[in-house]
Amino acid sequence: MIATVLLTVAVAAGSALLPLVSVEVFVVGLMALHPALPVLAIGAAAGIGQLLGKVPFFLAARGSIRLPRLFRRERPLSARRHRMQLLRKRIRSAVDGVRERCLQHPKWLFGSYAVSSVTGLPPLLATTVLAGAGRMPVALFLTTGILGRTIRFTLLAAAPALLAGWWS
Repeated sequence: MIATVLLTVAVAAGSALLPLVSVEVFVVGLMALHPALPVLAIGAAAGIGQLLGKVPFFLAARGSIRLPRLFRRERPLSARRHRMQLLRKRIRSAVDGVRERCLQHPKWLFGSYAVSSVTGLPPLLATTVLAGAGRMPVALFLTTGILGRTIRFTLLAAAPALLAGWWS
């Protein structure tokens, strides 16, 4: 069982870093194949793994970590890169405006992040970056995220058993 929990943490962290992997499908499939696994343990493992994968995005948005130099090298601007640079400036300006609103209304930031961590709407990656840019305290970010994600994945882990009982 410990290996399954650790695998769940790893898959969840991977899905947070690389959105091509779906931890939701993994959790439902795992519980459908192994219904005797503890639902809360799998839900908590997936929640912790998801937050472990989101922490780098949070810290980068907060300005606590920088990208490696490989990703920051200077190249001459082509016409396409110039357009992309202008688009990035517009996006950065919009993010700065949202950050200012979040600093003025920290309860709004907390509320949107809490709802996102349970429901996935708005996307958790977006609210993670917003939480970092809005200077949400790290302890609040981690606590809210782990609790919300654990609730989400515990409900998903219980779904196969609930549906099997419903159709029986």
